[in-house]
Amino acid sequence: MQQKSSLRIASLLPSTTEILCALGLEENIVGITHECDFPESIKNLPHLTASRITHETMSSAEIDHAVRSQLDGHGSIYDLNAKLLAELKPDIILTQELCEVCAVSYKTVQKAAKMFVADAKVVSLEPNTIGDIFENIKTVGGLCGASEKAETVVANLENRLTKVRAKTANLKKRPKVFMLEWLEPPFAPGHWTPEQVEIAGGDSLLGKAGEKSRVTTYERIFEEQPEILVLIPCGFYTKDILRQLTETKFPSKWRELPAIKNENIWAMDASAYFSRPAPRVVDGTEILAKIFHPDIFGEPSEAEAERVKINFL
Repeated sequence: MQQKSSLRIASLLPSTTEILCALGLEENIVGITHECDFPESIKNLPHLTASRITHETMSSAEIDHAVRSQLDGHGSIYDLNAKLLAELKPDIILTQELCEVCAVSYKTVQKAAKMFVADAKVVSLEPNTIGDIFENIKTVGGLCGASEKAETVVANLENRLTKVRAKTANLKKRPKVFMLEWLEPPFAPGHWTPEQVEIAGGDSLLGKAGEKSRVTTYERIFEEQPEILVLIPCGFYTKDILRQLTETKFPSKWRELPAIKNENIWAMDASAYFSRPAPRVVDGTEILAKIFHPDIFGEPSEAEAERVKINFL
C-alpha cells in the first residue's frame, strides 16, 4: 500500500469527502465535487464536477423534469472535468453507482480514469442502509491507510445510535412520520432514512429501509394521515426548502392532516443529514429524536430543524 502521507485522492461524492475528513485524510484530497461543502475547510479545493441544473433558480417540478429528460435520453446532469482530473493525478478516485441523480455516472468516471489517469484505482461505494454506510467508512479507511481511525469513528457513531435506541426501544407511542424526499412529484423515503426514523422513535410511513426512494402521490400520503411531516427534498438545504414551498401546490385537503393541524411540520437540511451516506446521518437521527420526542430528548434548535408555518402549505 502506498504511504498515507503521499496518497492523492479525488472525491467525486460529497459523502466521501466528509468520510475522508472524518478519517483525518483531508490533506490527501486533491479534488472534490461542486457540491462538497463540509467541512468548510475543503471548499476551496479544485472542483472536478459541475451541474446542469440548480436548486436556486428552478422549482422542484422543473428540476424533476430536467433530470428525467436528461436521464431518459441516457445523458447526465453532471459534467466531469477530465482534463483537471488528469492534472491532479489521483491515486484513488472515490465514486458511486447508486444514483445517477446524485453524482457523475460511474461509467463516465471509469472512462475518464482509463483515458487520463490509468494508474488510478476507481472505487465505487454502494450503501443502502446505515450499516452499509459504516462499512463504507471502514472500506475507505482500509484503502487509504486509516483502518484504525475508521474503526474508532464507526464505533463512536454506533455508540451514539445505541444511546438513542435505548431511549426509544420501549416507547408506548411512536408517531406516524412521513419524510418527504421530494416536493413535486412527492417521493417516499428510501435507503437509510426509514431506519433513521425508526431509531429516533417514529413509525416511518410508505418508505422501506434499504430500498430506493419512490414516487408517490399527495393522495397516498393523505391516506396515511401522518402526525409529523419532515421535509427533506434530496440535496436541499433548509433555506432551499422554504423558498420552494412558496411555489409548491399541495392539495387543499392536506390542511386536514394531523401533522398540519398540530403544526408539526419541519424542514431539515437534507444535504447534511439525509441525502449523503456519511457520518452526519447519525446527527440527523438524533435531531429526529428531538422532533418526535422533545419530552425525552429536548427541543431541536432552529439550526437543527425549522418548524414550518402552516401558511407555507
